[in-house]
Amino acid sequence: HIEPVESGGGSVQAGGSLRLSCVARGYTSYCMAWVRQAPGKEREGVAAVYTPFGAAFYADSVKGRFTVSAHNPSNTLYLQMDSLKPEDTAMYYCAADRGFSRSSCGQFASANFTYWGQGTQVTVSS
Repeated sequence: HIEPVESGGGSVQAGGSLRLSCVARGYTSYCMAWVRQAPGKEREGVAAVYTPFGAAFYADSVKGRFTVSAHNPSNTLYLQMDSLKPEDTAMYYCAADRGFSRSSCGQFASANFTYWGQGTQVTVSS
């Protein structure tokens, strides 16, 4: 069993930065991802890391602004969010899975992760 626990959300003005963290307690996760959902909108994959290789994947909407990374010894996933926009406002969830290949992790936007955190709110004001 894996229990992701997120932290680091908050409110910031457009153009600002936030850093999210997720500790995946339990077994080592091979694929960890950030997924967000805004009110009235569908869930959107933001970024993911295939932890055995440190390979990172991004949604087009955040490329060049967000940086995802993982610290394997502590099973921690990070999301550095820069140049934030009001449309980045959402609940951000950490998702994890042990069964994904690198290829599957790269398809994180449509993947069915087994383990999910409770989420952390990010609000960006204009």
